[in-house]
Amino acid sequence: METFNSKDLAMKAQKKIFSSMANKSMVHMFIDDTSSEILDELYRVSKEHTGNKTEAQKVVKNLIKVAVKIGVLYRHNRFSTEELGMAQDFKKKLHQGAMTAISFHEVEFTFDKAVMSEILTDCRDTVLKLVEKHLTPKSLGRINHVFNHYADPELLTHLYSPEGSMRAHLTKICTGLNKLVEEGKL
Repeated sequence: METFNSKDLAMKAQKKIFSSMANKSMVHMFIDDTSSEILDELYRVSKEHTGNKTEAQKVVKNLIKVAVKIGVLYRHNRFSTEELGMAQDFKKKLHQGAMTAISFHEVEFTFDKAVMSEILTDCRDTVLKLVEKHLTPKSLGRINHVFNHYADPELLTHLYSPEGSMRAHLTKICTGLNKLVEEGKL
């Protein structure tokens, strides 16, 4: 017997359409202004660190695609009770990461690249576990690409260097993160 499910088909179409529209103008339709500003700064950090505009664009585009796909899965109630628990765990780890990033920025000489890298790696592992049954290997690769890029100790050291060229980017990122935390969005 042939199994056809229009709901599954609609969800797959949404994921496909949204992933192909991951550009700056589409971001503003689905992501609030504060998050968009943080993404812009993450792009600038990546571009400055790698010296490669194309790679920086790819990392941020992958981040947007994955976030949208996870949002589509959530809206279509595709996560089991156990997976929803993992999603809550991921949200807590992301909140912890944001608070740690802000603290490292606000309190001089407290930055520890190993701690920040470990938090990001834990977030990566949790989100991979959450979506492994729902997304393609290509999407899972995107998750690895994004988290491995931003968890890179060299990038983190460059970003948190007190007299470094990325200080302004870090300040804007932390200001945005702080706002999202205060609004209860993160």
